[in-house]
Amino acid sequence: MKDLDFRLKRVLMRVDFNVPLDKDYNITDDTRIQKALPTIKHVLDQGGAVILMSHLGRPQKKLNKDGSINVEKFTLRHVVSHLKSLLGTEVFFSPDTVGSEALSKSYLLNPGQVLVLENTRFHKGESKGDEIFAAGLSNLGDLYINDAFGTAHRAHASTSAVAAHFKHDEKSFGYLMNAEIKNADKVLNSPARPLTAIVGGAKVSDKIQLLERLMELTQNIIIGGGMAYTFVKAKGGQIGNSLCEDSHLDLAKELLEKAANNNVDIYLPEDSVIADDFNNDAKTQTVNSNEIPDGWMGLDIGPKAIQKFSEVLMDSKTILWNGPLGVFEMSNFSNGTMSTAKVVAEATSNGSFSLIGGGDSVAAVNKAGLSDKVSFVSTGGGAMLEYLEGKKLPGIKAITG
Repeated sequence: MKDLDFRLKRVLMRVDFNVPLDKDYNITDDTRIQKALPTIKHVLDQGGAVILMSHLGRPQKKLNKDGSINVEKFTLRHVVSHLKSLLGTEVFFSPDTVGSEALSKSYLLNPGQVLVLENTRFHKGESKGDEIFAAGLSNLGDLYINDAFGTAHRAHASTSAVAAHFKHDEKSFGYLMNAEIKNADKVLNSPARPLTAIVGGAKVSDKIQLLERLMELTQNIIIGGGMAYTFVKAKGGQIGNSLCEDSHLDLAKELLEKAANNNVDIYLPEDSVIADDFNNDAKTQTVNSNEIPDGWMGLDIGPKAIQKFSEVLMDSKTILWNGPLGVFEMSNFSNGTMSTAKVVAEATSNGSFSLIGGGDSVAAVNKAGLSDKVSFVSTGGGAMLEYLEGKKLPGIKAITG
């Protein structure tokens, strides 16, 4: 991006302003907007004008009863005043994403000014990667920058198809996209070893490709969350009513065998905090993870597991974390995930490189107040997962070729 001349240019920029809103449409977490500011400010400082496009929610799946778009709920007008206060410059709004009004407003921008386009997903052509819609978007800018890593795995018009309308020297990644790729590549291509991956979440089926990929990269894999119990059962353990994908038991066995053949150590939780109901106020006890009685379910890792996982992490030079180790949204079952966040932060302070790979693990680190104590926190849940799996993301390929 530093090689592009932004002076007197209209810069069409894809950002991720898919921010949470309260019932009065006030932004409750502006992290995604904050992450985009360095790229926006750079263009403005270099004498360019910025045209911002983003999605907000899934308006095509939550239409009004008459089949129309719920504009009030999903309009990007909600972010304009806040963005203006953050940038300290004029921020205009176009009630459409393409068309004569959007085009006119883009040409009327002076250097240092910003135009926010309406929600790209108001158009059916966005998710279909429609060429006509992409061409309409391309008319709004002289240069194109993609700084929305969170949507880089989508072959949408604004994230992929539009880039084809710009020459190689007219498009680039923004600072955020570049940082996401750089930090992920550090784990994938040149990690300091030992490399330990923490993989959590509910289902093994959601993480099959990631686990397969990690078998080729890591020395240690820590498995927690609901998915751990499929592995525990595959090894012959009794897991009571814990979450288990019985259809993936054979796959779990195969993954354990593959790990052994690749000299990768798999760490499952030795003990678990179990409950008699999926409820924060349920009765609890701590037992060995392979001895969970009927009628009880594992909802968090226990103290022995925390201790063992901590030892492994403190001995690691690179840490990748994707997915929580328990039902951390419930306070009584958040200890394992919160404790792990603290250990990852401590290992980082001792010189380890730590990448928090999107999704609920990011929410956990933020909840623990430790996001600034780890090396890098990804803004892309699904995008980071697919990138780590080794997939070519459309939003990246559109820039690099």
